[in-house]
Amino acid sequence: MTGSTQDRPAPVKSARPDSARPETARPLSPAWLAVLGIFAAAAIAGLVALGNWQIERRAWKLGLIAQVAERVHAPPVAAPAPAAWPALNKATGEYRRIRASGTFVDDKQTLVQAVTEQGGGYWVVTPLRMADGSTVLVNRGFVTEPFRGRVAPAGGATREVLGLLRMSEPGTGFLRHNDAAHDQWFSRDVLAIAARRGLDHVAPYFIDAEAVPPPAGADPQAWPVGGLTVTVFTNNHLSYALTWYGLALMVAAAAAYLGREEYRKRVHARQLRGSSPDNSHG
Repeated sequence: MTGSTQDRPAPVKSARPDSARPETARPLSPAWLAVLGIFAAAAIAGLVALGNWQIERRAWKLGLIAQVAERVHAPPVAAPAPAAWPALNKATGEYRRIRASGTFVDDKQTLVQAVTEQGGGYWVVTPLRMADGSTVLVNRGFVTEPFRGRVAPAGGATREVLGLLRMSEPGTGFLRHNDAAHDQWFSRDVLAIAARRGLDHVAPYFIDAEAVPPPAGADPQAWPVGGLTVTVFTNNHLSYALTWYGLALMVAAAAAYLGREEYRKRVHARQLRGSSPDNSHG
């Protein structure tokens, strides 16, 4: 008979017993947990240490900013004499306003590549010979690239220079090495420049001169622009520290989550073993 139950296919039974339960991920072995725990602890300790280091750097930077602000606005004092040179260092001398009198030696001038707010160009570093026979290098200011070959001379008359004391910048500029043999300079290395120019009895510092208007008849564009010393410093150390601390918290949270999941898996595994047919029938 058409449509009878005898013509209908029998329902397909599941091959899995009704009592079967879905499989769950197995817990990690104790050895793996130990490895992950050690890794997490080391990562957290390292990230916290980096955050602490940035906090220390922030304190140092705040001290530097306060110190520089105090020094650049103080009345100028006489440039350190030769007797005081051995005791000079960045901590005791850098960015102090000083004054020095002497005669510029234009034929011993050196151009040092630089990038300022005015673009690419050169610092014009000219020796100043003082009355006691010593010499101090003076960064008269900045000229742009087109004027490197026609920098206005300082002139041979006795001049008084006001500016900031800066310690020598030995060796290199940013990713560039000074090449004294080819007279290519990327940092204001006092000793190297003095040796290249045949100068002696030279101060271990140089002076970043304040802005001076060009003399009558001088080309203003060829006259070095002084007063461009950077005395405002960025201070992002707090944000860096918070970043490191945040990463440490993320690692700690991930470790806590993993620990909770492993605990849950172990509890579930014990429950499955306790409710298995073998255990229920004794």
